[in-house]
Amino acid sequence: MTDQLQSGSPKSVTADDVAAMAGVSRWTVARAFKKAGSISAKSRKRVMEAAETLGYVPDLSAASLGSDRSNLVALLVDDFDNPHKLVMLERLTRILREAGYGTLLVNMLGEKDAPEALLTASQRRVDAAVLIGTQFDEGIRRTALGARRVKKLIVFARMSPSPDTVSIGCDDVTAMEEVTRHVLARGYRRPMYLAGPDTESTRLFRKETFLRVWSAEHPGSVPAVIHARSYSLADGRDCALAFLRRLSRDTRPDVILCENDVLAMGAMDAIRADLKLRVPQDIAVTGFDDIPLAASPAYDLTTYRQPITEMAQALVRVLGTDGTAQGTILPGRFVIRGSA
Repeated sequence: MTDQLQSGSPKSVTADDVAAMAGVSRWTVARAFKKAGSISAKSRKRVMEAAETLGYVPDLSAASLGSDRSNLVALLVDDFDNPHKLVMLERLTRILREAGYGTLLVNMLGEKDAPEALLTASQRRVDAAVLIGTQFDEGIRRTALGARRVKKLIVFARMSPSPDTVSIGCDDVTAMEEVTRHVLARGYRRPMYLAGPDTESTRLFRKETFLRVWSAEHPGSVPAVIHARSYSLADGRDCALAFLRRLSRDTRPDVILCENDVLAMGAMDAIRADLKLRVPQDIAVTGFDDIPLAASPAYDLTTYRQPITEMAQALVRVLGTDGTAQGTILPGRFVIRGSA
């Protein structure tokens, strides 16, 4: 029985233990665990074999104490009802991990929780806080940056007008121009726009772009715009149903453009299950995001695919820069299916 087992409190295996077994210096051990570390393949192999034998893993938090970087990124999310967030999180965490970054997921519990969520991130010495949600207004961001609570604030999949934040997102303007032109070309004349919460948060420009393009083609025509309480299937269905039930057959919309896919699916459920109408014969529907369920025969949703992989790769590039970084706006792809 070893001394560690006899004492009843085994000591942690250190880099020095690995170095002694591998016959190298402790600095060689440190380099072996860095992706870009300068070390020969032979030495790395010896270190890794010794580490596996001893059960050694480097303490990343301790290693970061002597550096300005922690290689840890906080992801602050506030709307898990939206399935598109799961797609984003899978892609982000995978690409960040491939680039050598760990992630800290912070579930923001509402708008009032935002300052505490940012404080939680800063207490872990994160290299950046990535805001993915609807409830981060400019006041919260100014407070966080003014107090130096986080090194970088990055708005992901939305746009912020603040010069102190970096925005990475899809080109919403070009996207909605294409979606609206498609609707116009198909001959629809009574559109309705179903948007998410109308808050002071970082903005999407989908609604404004649709209204601008539509009005240019039909001067004087003002399409109806309604706002759901949240980006959820239930609220999309309830909001669409409450509006459509007030209208006669001759005045109801012939197409509903939705700010994202989950609202579009809620609207489709209201049209088919509650009103016993058909999509697209009675009312057509478009979405935005192209979540996996959009391609299901149950919805067959015409939508716009966000370039999530490219956006995540752009985030990695921003993290690798020192000082001021530029935002990135990327094109997506219009996906035409049977709903419109």
